[in-house]
Amino acid sequence: MSQEPLTNPPPPGWEREVLEKLLLEGIAEQRRARRWNIFFKLLFFIYLVVVTLSLAQPWTEVVRPAGEITAKVEVKGILLEDAQANAEALVQGIKQAASDPHAKGILLEMNSPGGSPVQAAYVYEAIRRIKRQKPKLPIVAVVTDVCASGCYYIAAAADKIYVSSTSVIGSIGVVLNGFGFVETLHKLGIERRLITAGEHKALLDPFSPIKPEEKAHIQDLLDEVHREFIAAVKRGRGERLKEDPKLFSGLVWTGSQSLSLGLADGIGDVDYVAKEVIGAEKVIDFTPREDMFSRLARRVGTSLGETLMHFMWGLGALE
Repeated sequence: MSQEPLTNPPPPGWEREVLEKLLLEGIAEQRRARRWNIFFKLLFFIYLVVVTLSLAQPWTEVVRPAGEITAKVEVKGILLEDAQANAEALVQGIKQAASDPHAKGILLEMNSPGGSPVQAAYVYEAIRRIKRQKPKLPIVAVVTDVCASGCYYIAAAADKIYVSSTSVIGSIGVVLNGFGFVETLHKLGIERRLITAGEHKALLDPFSPIKPEEKAHIQDLLDEVHREFIAAVKRGRGERLKEDPKLFSGLVWTGSQSLSLGLADGIGDVDYVAKEVIGAEKVIDFTPREDMFSRLARRVGTSLGETLMHFMWGLGALE
């Protein structure tokens, strides 16, 4: 019995095409499986870290002493929005200290070279608002090593400022610095190509000569901020400030020198001020702190987000 010929025979080489498709699909499936494997391993690792840190956290409740307290808030480090000493955290701590029914006074422990005038101004105004709301609640600044520039801006809002005889106080001024590489580019034979929309859009570009009118504009801005700084110090210190032309020049002084200039009120540390000035020897720290778990969680969250983005991008590229 004879077989009838196929009406639609497969094209030549079809076996090879099918085999190639199967191999490519197998490779893609292996890549997807490998990525999922890495992803789940990463999640498991994060889970182990979180559990370990959770077990390591001291969950014991902090016992508050009975009676009146001195509520302390630390102003330490450079004043920047994304630093530990930022206005949001400091204002939060000061507000919590002021709202505590057992707080007989607020002690600001100061140790900062300054930083952002905006952050300093936020804290300064918050302190003045609290003083208006609770005029009988004393707010006292205690300087340890340094209280300069923006740090002194904040301290000026306090009722009194206590220092160590060797503390560094002052720097009531404003600075904006940078570098210029115009001659360096010229000597290296490098051509600067800068295209802007707006005559002064490249303000203070380090690779271009500074324009006199732009320098004058920046100087006006600094002078205005300086005037605000001086006005804030005068509002806070009042008649205690001595008439001295160098007072607002940006110079710094020792704690002992600052007393004669009216920049500070006395010599004393945290314990002395809590006991003798505020009148509550027991000191409770109200400084908001980001614990290790929170810092790690934020960093892990950022890393996980980037990993997921690359992971999903990779899956999309394989489809």
